[in-house]
Amino acid sequence: MKLWDILRRKKGSSPKELSAAEKDRLSRKPTSGFMQKVGSLFDFGELIFGKQEPVGLDIGSSSVKLAEISERKSRIVLHRYYQIPIERGIIVDGVVADIEKLAEKIKVLFRDSGCRRKTVSTAIPGRSVIIKKVSFPHLTDDELRKIIKEESIKYLPFESMEGVYFDFQVLGENPYNSNLSDVIIVAAKDEVVDAYLEAIRIAGLTPVVLDVDTFALETMYEKNYDYDEDEVVAIVNIGASFTNINILKNATSMFTRDISLGGNSITESIEREYGVTFEEAERIKIDGFKDDESVRENLLSYADLICSEIERSLDYFHSLHGGEDIRRVLLAGGGAMIPRLPEYLEERLRIQTELVNPLRKLVYNDRVITQEYVQRNVTCAAVAIGLAFRRPGDKWSA
Repeated sequence: MKLWDILRRKKGSSPKELSAAEKDRLSRKPTSGFMQKVGSLFDFGELIFGKQEPVGLDIGSSSVKLAEISERKSRIVLHRYYQIPIERGIIVDGVVADIEKLAEKIKVLFRDSGCRRKTVSTAIPGRSVIIKKVSFPHLTDDELRKIIKEESIKYLPFESMEGVYFDFQVLGENPYNSNLSDVIIVAAKDEVVDAYLEAIRIAGLTPVVLDVDTFALETMYEKNYDYDEDEVVAIVNIGASFTNINILKNATSMFTRDISLGGNSITESIEREYGVTFEEAERIKIDGFKDDESVRENLLSYADLICSEIERSLDYFHSLHGGEDIRRVLLAGGGAMIPRLPEYLEERLRIQTELVNPLRKLVYNDRVITQEYVQRNVTCAAVAIGLAFRRPGDKWSA
């Protein structure tokens, strides 16, 4: 699987066609590509830094998180996991609104965590990316790239690919028509991508892998869970502003959907109901009043709209793939930590529902991380840990 190559600039030049000036500029600002599903023919990060174990850096709208792991034979060690909150308004609807403030928060995250690695694997939110699966006749990569660029309006919501980063990957023969190949296309506006990379660069770090949060969760699942080839699982990531649903078969995405509701909507309901600050409402949402049954029921009622959208999305998936039964639902993200939410959703969906555990097959360095801290933040860590597994030069195959 190729990696989404940011070096392939808007005018379509490939790395081999770069001018001397462009090569010099890029040598001062290393870039990279989507790693889990789409990627790079030219691994700039590895060319400069050699074999890497980059830090997983998850940039969310309410917090930034890092995960530092090492893989040695069959042993995977989590050396560090750390997260700090960021102010509302730094990232809005998946877009960086204040690059300098984000860079400062990333600096604080690395300083306070004690992490000394300088290369990072990061992601932009799936709602900022267009991911589309299309079937084409059997064509060469050059032919596919030319068709996608020249006829982009057929496949993507862009009239042209000017100002857009994109790449594709041939997944294989279409299961229903042997004359066609299934191709996944990924595209994002360059200003969205560049803002994330610029904040990381200002923080004194080097991004060597750029992923999508949805794909990072697939990596986390693949590394931690045993699954059958035909097993269908839904990963529901309830973030602060958005909820993402990704349905996998054999650890590969079949269906994704973003819901414009997240944990902040629950926090705001608590804020209004109890007359507390947003920060205090956040604490109540996760930690407070756990022994008060009436408050727990209120919290679940505040989450009802999100649960309804999740239920509606899974029903829609069944309408598209009637023969596929979802075996279980894994809940990730800070919004998943509401008391009794997995049980409540399981009753509604009639599908086994549980909190995701991105540490199932990892051990952690107890000289740096306490078990209490790990367990308290386990669902929030899923994307960062998925990103920490990414390496420059990784290949993925269907």
